Amino acid sequence: MRILFVGDVVGRAGRTAVLEHLPRLVDDWALDFVIVNGENSAGGFGITEAIYQELIDAGADAITLGNHAWDQREALVFIERAPRLIRPANFPRGTPGRGSALIDTKRGQRALVINAMGRVFMTPFDDPFATIARELDACPLRQAADAIVVDFHCEATSEKQGIGYFCDGRVSLVVGTHTHVPTADHQILNNGTAYMTDAGMTGDYDSVIGMQKEEPLRRFTSGIPSGRFEPAGGAATFSGVAVETDDATGLAIKIGPVRIGGRLEPALPEFWRP
Repeated sequence: MRILFVGDVVGRAGRTAVLEHLPRLVDDWALDFVIVNGENSAGGFGITEAIYQELIDAGADAITLGNHAWDQREALVFIERAPRLIRPANFPRGTPGRGSALIDTKRGQRALVINAMGRVFMTPFDDPFATIARELDACPLRQAADAIVVDFHCEATSEKQGIGYFCDGRVSLVVGTHTHVPTADHQILNNGTAYMTDAGMTGDYDSVIGMQKEEPLRRFTSGIPSGRFEPAGGAATFSGVAVETDDATGLAIKIGPVRIGGRLEPALPEFWRP
């Protein structure tokens, strides 16, 4: 199975990059399954129903969230009628929506997507390790799902690595989101799980993690807020990670970074080039 994970889409610039590149990549790379982290897609904070549908129409099969899941209050309502929108599974009991979803791929296989949030330097929700273990017990790789992707929305690299090794051999891909900076540690772990500490953001990198530089700099230098954070509006880099799995096992056989456009050095998966 050919899987593309697209890192945190930030604001209009990020959405424009998705609309520009994703439909072509679905065709050129014969993608089976696409996951997009959309928690910053609406003005940098949250997601709206219209944007959710826009990303789905562009080729996304699943949209994951994170700590900004409810910044657009309408998400609390429309998530119930958006079966491909997945919020962190370790949110408190009774939270609207779902923390995982088993979704049909573009050629009829089934992929499980799990979204969870870290606790180090973040709101300490339920234990993500125990939460992910429950999800995997309920829907094991190969027995119930042809592929499993875990989006771990987390600040600390150590916690992300811990989840990677915790899931090794039980999922196809563990990928970190939230820090908006792509890491260079994409690899296949010892037991066959593809791993990358952070997929980076799909947004304008002439910024402070996707936001216009002026307000963050004022706060860093003076400690006094003087306005809202606004998404940077320059050319975005489409950032993410590409993974190919073995259909017999559901585990990874290839992994590579994806960076297209904008300011960052381009990166394309060699194994999918024409």
